[in-house]
Amino acid sequence: MRENDTPLYEVFLRPRNGLSHRHVGSLHALDDQMAMQNARDLYTRRGEADSIWIVRSADLIASAPEDKETNLSPSDPERKPYRHPTFYVLPKEVENM
Repeated sequence: MRENDTPLYEVFLRPRNGLSHRHVGSLHALDDQMAMQNARDLYTRRGEADSIWIVRSADLIASAPEDKETNLSPSDPERKPYRHPTFYVLPKEVENM
C-alpha cells in the first residue's frame, strides 16, 4: 500500500497542563488507533507531552488566505462600539495612553 492511499493525520501536543496544544507534524496511518500509536512513537519519545490530539486532515476546516478580509477583519464599530473605546474621556492626569 502506498503512502498516498492512507489517510493523513495532524498531530497536536500539549507539553504540560495549562498550556495549549501545538501542531507538531503530520503522519499517515491506516486507522485512528494506528495514528495514535505512530504519534506516540514519533513525537513523544522523550516524554515531552502531557496530551496528544490526533485529527484527520480531511476533517479540519480552514480559512483560505484570500478570505482574510472577510473572516478575520474586526467587526463593524457601529454595531459594537464597546470594542473601540473612542468615546471615553481621559482625565488630564493621564498623559500617555
